[in-house]
Amino acid sequence: MSFRETIGSRSYRFDSLGTLLAKASPRRSGDELAGIAATSEEERVAAKMALAAVPLRAFLNEAVIPYEDDEITRLIFDGHRRDAFAPVSHLTVGGLRDWLLADTTGTDDLVRVADGLTPEMVAAVSKLMRNQDLILAARKRPVVTRFRNTVGLPGHLSVRLQPNHPTDDVKGIAASMIDGLMYGCGDAMIGINPASDSLAAITALLAMMDDFRRAYDVPTQTCVLTHVTNTIAAIEQGAPVDLIFQSIAGTEKANASFGISLSLLAEAYDAGRSLKRGTVGENLMYFETGQGSALSANAHHGIDQQTCEVRAYAVARRFDPFLTNTVVGFIGPEYLYDGKQIIRAGLEDHFCGKLLGVPMGCDICYTNHAEADQDDMDNLLTLLGAANVNFIMGVPGADDIMLNYQSTSFHDALYARKVLGLRRAPEFDAWLERMQIADARGAIQDHARAQPLLGWIES
Repeated sequence: MSFRETIGSRSYRFDSLGTLLAKASPRRSGDELAGIAATSEEERVAAKMALAAVPLRAFLNEAVIPYEDDEITRLIFDGHRRDAFAPVSHLTVGGLRDWLLADTTGTDDLVRVADGLTPEMVAAVSKLMRNQDLILAARKRPVVTRFRNTVGLPGHLSVRLQPNHPTDDVKGIAASMIDGLMYGCGDAMIGINPASDSLAAITALLAMMDDFRRAYDVPTQTCVLTHVTNTIAAIEQGAPVDLIFQSIAGTEKANASFGISLSLLAEAYDAGRSLKRGTVGENLMYFETGQGSALSANAHHGIDQQTCEVRAYAVARRFDPFLTNTVVGFIGPEYLYDGKQIIRAGLEDHFCGKLLGVPMGCDICYTNHAEADQDDMDNLLTLLGAANVNFIMGVPGADDIMLNYQSTSFHDALYARKVLGLRRAPEFDAWLERMQIADARGAIQDHARAQPLLGWIES
């Protein structure tokens, strides 16, 4: 299938849906690195115009990565629900944009069509949308999940407390964990990126967090972000595993570079469910993604990085996760060059995930060699808060001393909640009030009240 568009005296031809999607993407360094980006703004506009006229049904007739070559493509096509697609099946990509933004289209409508939309349809419509469109449409589509508390409710913003340490020192991690809790962070989860893949170190961290959680009856969930095979081994050894983590991507080849497959994720999912550790729900998978991951593994099949990213959300959706996190600026400026590209990518990822029914959070972050700074992160934080993002990160000082990148701090979460009038997960808010860490309005109290918690570290 080919597509044509004429601007003035110049005619542009796009030889496939994959090519059209790439040329219609907002400018980003990763697509330029791959040699698939539009070569001029005029070509980009021509591609957007051609894409707007493409019927949504075309995406069911042409796979951007061949069905026989990729298990993610097979997952997308085999799981597509024609009944859910029916309400929008007559639309073009441009018509879908208009429908999403219409005042007459509400949350119930978006929930009904989610299983009828493919990642490529969703990626396509995002390429036609301004930032404000991405915010408005995403805000209409809350995705609520539950394990020991409830995350994603409208008017709420949760935080993943990330108390990493460069040597996995248990006391150092515990100190950062308690510091974050005293600022009201940690309702999304307490999640540690381990410096080591040692199973003994991983199980020690899991035990420490679980001991603390049980000692103070904290209504949250914990996770050590190790490879899924290590988590399965920890479960087999009887470790207290709550959430199961894995980085995922949007192509089979990229996932193979991570050492995973859909069947391995299914094994981990079943292992986690067998523990029955959730109290208010059973969502237990935690996925991380990022634009550029397929390209960095030379596994993008000539498809633009944002479309590959949205295909990863089809993987996430298959396993009904508690949290999915786009680590938006972590891969580096080779893929998202500056603050403008990072902000746009974060809004795209959040919108696309939510439209597919995936509970989306964002690690609002950048590496030190990117053309970005904390003001850019403040902007993205505020925009995502307005879009009803499920969660953000809480990193001591916004500077992760183990992963060596810049994210959002405990104080940033306080800012976002105060400015936008957002609350924490209801169960966690009630716990903070019981512990006299926060008052009934959610305002943080005097840190002198932390002494009993700090004493736990020594004990």
